[in-house]
Formats: sequence, C-alpha cells, structure tokens
Amino acid sequence: MNIDADYISDNIKAILQRIEAAAHRTGRRAEDVKVIAVTKTVDENRILKAIENGLFDLGENRVQELCDKYEKMDKRCSWHLIGHLQTNKVKYVVDRVKMIHSLDRMELAQEIQKRAEKAGLIVETLVQVNIAREESKFGMERDSVTEFLKKVSKFTGLKVKGLMTIAPFSQNPEEIRWVFTELRKLHIDITRENIDNIDMDYLSMGMSNDFEAAIEEGSNMVRIGTAIFGKR
Repeated sequence: MNIDADYISDNIKAILQRIEAAAHRTGRRAEDVKVIAVTKTVDENRILKAIENGLFDLGENRVQELCDKYEKMDKRCSWHLIGHLQTNKVKYVVDRVKMIHSLDRMELAQEIQKRAEKAGLIVETLVQVNIAREESKFGMERDSVTEFLKKVSKFTGLKVKGLMTIAPFSQNPEEIRWVFTELRKLHIDITRENIDNIDMDYLSMGMSNDFEAAIEEGSNMVRIGTAIFGKR
C-alpha cells in the first residue's frame, strides 16, 4: 500500500492534538496518555515513519507477527501483545514484550508465571475485562476480576499493571461511552482494595474510533492503528 510520506506524520500530529484536547477537558495532561501504535498488518516502512514521529510503543495482535517485527525493528521500541494469547504461544513472547494486555484467565496467568520464572523475568500485564459482555470478545467478567487479582498477586513472574477493555464498534462513541465509565469504576474499586503486588497504573481503553471518549472517561493508554496508518 503506497502512502504519501507525510500521511502518517500528519495523522499522528492530528491524533496528538485530539488527545491533548480530550485530556484538557478532564483536567489532565496529554503527556499522561500513552499511545500504543497498533501495527497489525502494517509494513516496516510505515512503522518506521511512526517511530520517526515519536511513537515507540508498538502493539501487535498476533504472536507470529510480533516476533517477526521484533527482529527487524528499532530496538528502542517497546512491544505490546494486545490480542488474545493462547497458552502455547506464551513462550514466544515473554522475553520480547514490554506488556501483555490480554490476561483473561488463570490458565494463562499460570503459563506466564511458569515461563517468566524460567527466564528470570517479571512480565507486566493488563487484565482484559469484557465490560460489554460481547460473545465475540475475550476478557473476564467484571465480577470475577477482583478475586482473580487476589490470586495472581502471589505470582512472582507476573505483575498486573492495570485493566484493559475493548468497546463494541460504533460510529457514535457516545453510544459506547458507558463501557469506559464502567471500567473506570472497576479500576477505582480495585485501587481502593489496595491488593499487594497489584498496580492500577493503567486504564487502557480507546481505539481509533472512540479514543477521545475513552480519555474523557479516564483512559491513560489508547491503542490506535487505523487513525495512524490508514485502513488495512
């Protein structure tokens, strides 16, 4: 896909301006919102253009694609596994990712713990919560999260850093704003629990079509692909 050299730069500039405005509306700073550039199916040249524009946190949905790009791209980059993770693929990513965003079951937590311990690592994770209860989406039920966190807090090779959700796609972000509101409430409740070895540093919600609403509802990590790189 041929894209004008300035296309990605202009997109990033516009996104950062929108993030700044959304953060300002809630009394926060744009610098407090981390952008994960989602590079699914994006070629190396376009990724490099994003890096040149200061986006060093890159997100991949698939393990194989992450591993392939990890070997080729600028080592200053931090890779995030944002898609569903099968337990038999954990061994390929524990030493390559900065964070796994899709922790959603005990079986996966145990496998991350096992592989991280073997490699002498502590793997940062986010717990994925299926707030909208979509059958097509992965993630834990909201009511299961706190007890799950109390159990994984005892794991030494895994460190929970916050929560993540994916809202249903909607042309009108106001229709799905409630999803972000509910995850923020859960985030607050868990923070108040003050569970040992569990941090609530990140509230990861918001994608290309809804990130402004997510930021207004408290998100400090957004995952943006199409709005940066164009349609796949």
